[in-house]
Amino acid sequence: MKVHHLNCGTMRPFGGKLVTGRGSYFGTAELVCHVLLLETDDGLTLVDSGMGVDDVRNPDETLARAWRLLSRPVLDERETALRQVEALGFTAADVRTVVLTHLDLDHGGGLRDFPHAEVHVSTEELAAATRPGKSGNDRFRYPDGQWRHGPRWVPHETTGETWFGFAGVREVDPDVLLVPLFGHTHGHTGVAVRTGDRWLLHAGDSYFHHAELRPRPHCPPVLTYMQKRMEVRRELRLANQDRLRELVRDHGDEVDVFSAHDATELRRHQGVHA
Repeated sequence: MKVHHLNCGTMRPFGGKLVTGRGSYFGTAELVCHVLLLETDDGLTLVDSGMGVDDVRNPDETLARAWRLLSRPVLDERETALRQVEALGFTAADVRTVVLTHLDLDHGGGLRDFPHAEVHVSTEELAAATRPGKSGNDRFRYPDGQWRHGPRWVPHETTGETWFGFAGVREVDPDVLLVPLFGHTHGHTGVAVRTGDRWLLHAGDSYFHHAELRPRPHCPPVLTYMQKRMEVRRELRLANQDRLRELVRDHGDEVDVFSAHDATELRRHQGVHA
């Protein structure tokens, strides 16, 4: 299996060091949408899909204005998963599978660009995102327009095997697993990918900053605020962060953990010096 680490949506919020812990307090920060593209014997698999072509071209339809003002997405069509897949010499039809950590607007936006792919997601997340009469944060975090085309949903119950102490793990295939990490959203999951004798764990939005996985965790104040603002179950979110820290401490030689929006983590995986 060949793994590509893609950025499918740069965001440049104000606040600089208050957001990422780097640079000036008065500058802009850089956040990303870290997406995996897996080349397998059965075609291509995406882990998350970032922002899609229609999000970039018509942001008013799916990307809430309040979210855009806060996160300040660049909206560059070249960053979409579709255009990056094409740049590698593939077509949209080559993407057979999309595996989602969750359905927030900056994770599920690319679904419309791969309408024939199976879309794997937790049952709880799918129910929360598609239920009528959504209220509160759910009204803008789950924009119906991103899946109005009728994706080929493959929902997964949170019952199954154990993986490095995490229970309720379900197989998409033997090398791609859904690992429950609830708290940020109703059915948020990590996605574990086996690469030879090691695993990658895309932890989605279970944490926002790489320093949160240190023995003495730290997160810049703006990202701390954003996590609290968007969480649905604080106790679960914080408990799962504790479990991720234990995973890194006890199995860091076997599992490489990263989150969805940390540019430092993305560049490390791309071999780019921050």
